[in-house]
Amino acid sequence: MSSAADKSKNYLNHEKGLWSWLTTLDHKRIGIMYMITVMLFFLIGGIFALLIRFELFSTGGQIVDADGYNRMMTFHGAIMVFMVIIPGIPAFLGNFFLPLHLGAKDVAFPKVNLMSWYCLIIGAAISFFSLFAEKVATGWTFYTPYSISETSNGAILLVLGAFVMGFSSILTGLNFVATTHRLRAPGMGFFQMPLFVWGLYSTAILQIIATPVLAITLLLLAAEKTMGIGFFDPKLGGDPVLFQHFFWFYSHPAVYIMILPAMGIISELITAFSRKVIFGYKAIAFSSVGIAAVSFFVWGHHMFVSGQSQVAGVIFSFLTMLVGVPTAIKTFNWVATMYKGSIQFQSPMLYAMGFLFLFTIGGVTGVMLAVMAVDVHFHDTYFVVAHFHYVMVGGTLMAIMGGIYYWFPKMFGKMYNEFMAQLSFLFIFVGFNVTFFPQFILGAQGMPRRYFDYLPAFEPLNRVSTVGSWLIAIGFLIGLYVIINGLLKGKKAPDNPWGAKTLEWQTSSPPPHTNFHEQPVVTGGPYEFR
Repeated sequence: MSSAADKSKNYLNHEKGLWSWLTTLDHKRIGIMYMITVMLFFLIGGIFALLIRFELFSTGGQIVDADGYNRMMTFHGAIMVFMVIIPGIPAFLGNFFLPLHLGAKDVAFPKVNLMSWYCLIIGAAISFFSLFAEKVATGWTFYTPYSISETSNGAILLVLGAFVMGFSSILTGLNFVATTHRLRAPGMGFFQMPLFVWGLYSTAILQIIATPVLAITLLLLAAEKTMGIGFFDPKLGGDPVLFQHFFWFYSHPAVYIMILPAMGIISELITAFSRKVIFGYKAIAFSSVGIAAVSFFVWGHHMFVSGQSQVAGVIFSFLTMLVGVPTAIKTFNWVATMYKGSIQFQSPMLYAMGFLFLFTIGGVTGVMLAVMAVDVHFHDTYFVVAHFHYVMVGGTLMAIMGGIYYWFPKMFGKMYNEFMAQLSFLFIFVGFNVTFFPQFILGAQGMPRRYFDYLPAFEPLNRVSTVGSWLIAIGFLIGLYVIINGLLKGKKAPDNPWGAKTLEWQTSSPPPHTNFHEQPVVTGGPYEFR
């Protein structure tokens, strides 16, 4: 039997002092450090997003010249992709909750887990130095030959930073695969695992297989810049389209590294707040693996206008549409779970429903872009910008916010202000649609992306879009207030405030250092609401 004193001890007060955090092997503390890191990066990347929208509020220069605008675009894209959205859910919520979901004491390799956080920090530091000191303006894709022809070495430093951060992604993926296979609680088979674990497991496979391709590509880029070896530069006998093949072979699976764990979170939120067993559990689980598998064969749809053969274009078009099948399975099953459920419209569920709305728009427009005849018209226009943000921001960040509010009581043992959390959702959801839906219209009218200036005919919708970005900023600031206020003044949380059925809710809030006071044993299926 555990004493009351034992239950008062938790991972937060198990050890004290900054050094105990910087050297911790506790997956929960590492998850919190990832949370703080990613939120800081998101703040910086978000500031650059607001600056970009402010610059585009009117025609002509507002606050920077064309070169400064290109640098802001590079800052925003590189920070948001490599430091926020890719590591966001797996490194933060995944690290914290994967062992808890599995009934394990920790991840399989705790020291490797800590090393992965330091890889992110070191890589980000190198990237920030290159962005701010060397004034890189290549965009987050590092396209050749521009990234090679730059006079400074900033592009190479940025590439080196991304290379080091890639190790963080690979190490996290290896840890998650080993933990899922080896450390499940007694009685937990693969089909007793929560769907969030399925999402993380599929993501981990992508991280392990796809990230080394990017690493090799970046090394080739650095070798070409520093040693003059011709891989991608036509002046040296290279082929710039080859870089695009390598880059998108990683970067399209990276889209699913961003979205698969988000889908796992949505499965948890919908079943918990609908008070129903998830509809089609195995279909959702296998669809995660299916999305991960197909994602390796669709990179060519980024290159319909690159001169590739028509046969290749048709094949990539078909495969891109094929990704919509497992995605549609998930969406159908989520809606079917909500059907006739006892839905509780609390803030995590609002974010889940917001995810469904925004991600569906992003998915449908993605199918449109998979059609070659349509993509040729929309390629490199603001239609693509809107599509990407509806999938990535409307998908991943909505899921992150929903996951934070859902698991906040478990992570910190305190409740938050529900009204303010709902207000945060309202501003973010409305602001997001006001910001990015007009960009579909702008793209259809022909406004190109990555441009410093635009025709006067595009100004009204650009102004609407910029006002929407201010609403998003207000929403996230309210969300930050909700988190800080909950930490400082929140009421003590019960162990299971939502009445959820997965294992993390069967331990105390916050969890003890070893996660569970007694080893849990799984005797039934997941999500059994009685």
